[in-house]
Amino acid sequence: MSRENPIWGAPRIHGELLKLGIDIGETSVSKYMVHRRNPPSQTWRTFLENHVKTTLSIDFFTVPTIRFQVLYVFLVLAHDRRRIVHFNVTAHPTAEWTGQQLRAAFPFEQVPRYLLRDRDGIFGADFTKEVRDLGIKEVLSPPRSPWQRAYIERVIGSIRRECLDHVVVFNEESLRRHVKAFVQYYHETRTHLSLEKDTPAKRSVQPPGLGQVVALPQVGGLHHRYERRVA
Repeated sequence: MSRENPIWGAPRIHGELLKLGIDIGETSVSKYMVHRRNPPSQTWRTFLENHVKTTLSIDFFTVPTIRFQVLYVFLVLAHDRRRIVHFNVTAHPTAEWTGQQLRAAFPFEQVPRYLLRDRDGIFGADFTKEVRDLGIKEVLSPPRSPWQRAYIERVIGSIRRECLDHVVVFNEESLRRHVKAFVQYYHETRTHLSLEKDTPAKRSVQPPGLGQVVALPQVGGLHHRYERRVA
């Protein structure tokens, strides 16, 4: 209990033990609990878990076209159910353009409390001002620490491995079309380990009585959705 709850003192642990039917003195609890020199601080993982419903992440990743043009994909990810709230594609990302995308992601003032991002130079002063005007608090990850933005890094990896690595991108419209198809599949069909094998859009279970299993191609046939249909 002491290790799992670093801010608990002996009285709190003693009370919890009593509720479990363990009759032990509070002085004994104090003697055997883990003692730390400094007050414990909240870990990064604990912060994310505590604020998962009010936190989103943003990031860019690059995609080369068949003509060797570099395009940028901008993602906005809500942490609660790994939902891709918004995405867009551009060849010339700027702080102003990125701020416009953030406004487009929350058109009805349903803004999150925290915005997690890296220290990329694309997020300039104009973007920071836009975030502040929306009433969102920025949380910057340390340099070269992608594991502190694990949710969105994982999504970017999934988009690459499960979609873009298998298609040819001609231009912005082509890339936008591919990502849009994958995002729909990602939300409505693809199961997630972190969601207990459910989808971000909560896919219902179909019992055997509904009929035979049929395969429905998605993302241009790269993936399939399996449903039960009456013969």
